[in-house]
Amino acid sequence: MRSRDGQRCDPLTVTDAFSRFLLAADLVPRLDAAHARPVFERLFAEHGMPSVIRTDNGTPFASPGVGGLSELAIWWLKLGIRPERIDPGKPQQNGRHERMHRTLLEAMQPPAPTAAVQQARLDAFRAEFNHERPHEALQQRPPARFYAASHRVYDGRLREPSYSQEQAVRRVRSNGDIKWAGNFVFVGEALIGEPIAISETEGSTMVVHYFDVLLGYIDKGARKLRCPKRGHAPASG
Repeated sequence: MRSRDGQRCDPLTVTDAFSRFLLAADLVPRLDAAHARPVFERLFAEHGMPSVIRTDNGTPFASPGVGGLSELAIWWLKLGIRPERIDPGKPQQNGRHERMHRTLLEAMQPPAPTAAVQQARLDAFRAEFNHERPHEALQQRPPARFYAASHRVYDGRLREPSYSQEQAVRRVRSNGDIKWAGNFVFVGEALIGEPIAISETEGSTMVVHYFDVLLGYIDKGARKLRCPKRGHAPASG
């Protein structure tokens, strides 16, 4: 989406899945972690923290790296929020949010003359969507009638993963490697500085986690992390 003066107008949108309440529709210069994080910090401070955030597989929510983890997803995990990603090519798994997007894009036509005007239109849309627009799935009532903030207070504190005594813990080096059984195994640059856990199995394969996110497997003598097939990871985003 672009304004008529050529500026990109990419909105970062966040909704409450239960009530359909549109929490944010903020234009950001780029859809990356650096610009998305302040939006989420504001939302957490105003509305409390959710237990789960469901997203698609695009930037800044996911990455092609191990576990699909991005910088933003790692931050959520350290706050105690579980990232949950839909399957690739399955937007219906986030159907309520996608329907809101279609309504929003229709309302933003034709493009505004400037990004500032576009943001004002987004703010007006959000107010109408939340407080005035009837929703069939909500018995023709607006989302504000059903929305409630989270009781989980945002204090900005980040927690370390808690692993069992049976798990070997390795901290990811500055090049994305860990040292295991005399070999260097590449885990990923997104996890630099983070502690990961390695668990034994009955066979010769080791299982690698970050928090409860399955990152992959290390076979005996191997120097490469073998990633799990899609759907084999615990619910983590």
